[in-house]
Amino acid sequence: MPEHSLTPFPLTQAQARHIWLRAQRLDTAGPFGSGADATPAAIAHLGYVQIDTINVIERCHHHILWTRIPTYRRSHLHQAQTIDKTVFEYWTHALSYVPTDDFRFFIADMERHRKSPKSWFNSVTNSDLRKVVTRVRDHGALSIRDIDDDILVEKDHAWASRKPSKRALQLAFHTGKLTVSERSGMLKTYELTSRHFQWDAPPRKASEKQVVNYLLDRSLRSQGVVSLDSICHLNPKQKPLVRQAIEARLRQKRLVPVAIDGADKIEHWACPPTVADIPEASRGVHILSPFDPLIIQRKRLKLFFSYEHLFEAYVPKEKRVFGYMGLPVLVDGEIVAVLDLKADRARRELLLQQWSWVGKGRQSLHKRLIEEKLHQFERFQFGP
Repeated sequence: MPEHSLTPFPLTQAQARHIWLRAQRLDTAGPFGSGADATPAAIAHLGYVQIDTINVIERCHHHILWTRIPTYRRSHLHQAQTIDKTVFEYWTHALSYVPTDDFRFFIADMERHRKSPKSWFNSVTNSDLRKVVTRVRDHGALSIRDIDDDILVEKDHAWASRKPSKRALQLAFHTGKLTVSERSGMLKTYELTSRHFQWDAPPRKASEKQVVNYLLDRSLRSQGVVSLDSICHLNPKQKPLVRQAIEARLRQKRLVPVAIDGADKIEHWACPPTVADIPEASRGVHILSPFDPLIIQRKRLKLFFSYEHLFEAYVPKEKRVFGYMGLPVLVDGEIVAVLDLKADRARRELLLQQWSWVGKGRQSLHKRLIEEKLHQFERFQFGP
């Protein structure tokens, strides 16, 4: 390829897909090694791992990690968060586990929440906020279950709590005063951020320029080929500044424009070494969470894989196509099936509600491979 040109470097859909799979570490077995250290290494590479409450099968954060760490155990995430403190919880495009080394890139968001809380927190007074923070400071880490002196109120949202203190704890978390020091299922224990991390001095807030470069670098590392939408997923306000950073790197020849077949006018970019070493194929079988980084950006998924994922947990049963919890199945770089699974925890087995073939999926080619992976997934579901 030329050293640098404003003419976009052409990529077929398959080439773009293989680059993305390599960046996601879904093209090789055990890319992060084994043992507890693999978990923070995976989160550091991906940039974040989304957390979600749905528990029909394994919760998505554990599922995403197991997909990339075959020896993963739930205790590894607990160790990273609570003991080693190498990851922490905060909002990216959603609530996620994030490397603690990246904490400084989120301090500006914490300050914005402090100065201008979202309307969800309108019911939280300064007195409410001081009360929960003081309680944690004086009596140690606590969960909402430890607060039993609230005057209960009616819920104003399906996911709300009747305890006003819960929203106060959440606001203190968003502002960075408190952090989640431990999680049991979806029950969070809150601790003073400074006391949990035992910092001699708190991290210095990243500048706006550093945050923008962080978002760009994180996306290049975990996506390989990027667009403004993929870098700024659910964060459109950052697009003008990210565009400026991209233009600067193009001038410095640190990025090249690429043109993906079928992308029309959607601009994409990559680092020169990425397009100089394009994988010829991707191998492996993965049953993916609908919240996996490969799946969560639906438009990008459709462009790269010609597959449109439907998340139907909130769709009426009679209108579902793939089922309540459809999990896309990746085989050798193609999404070939969607499995609707449910965990029967009493009998310690996975129930296959529906099997749908999609794309180039063929029962004669793929069924045995997928069944083998299903058995592994079932052992993980009901293992330690």
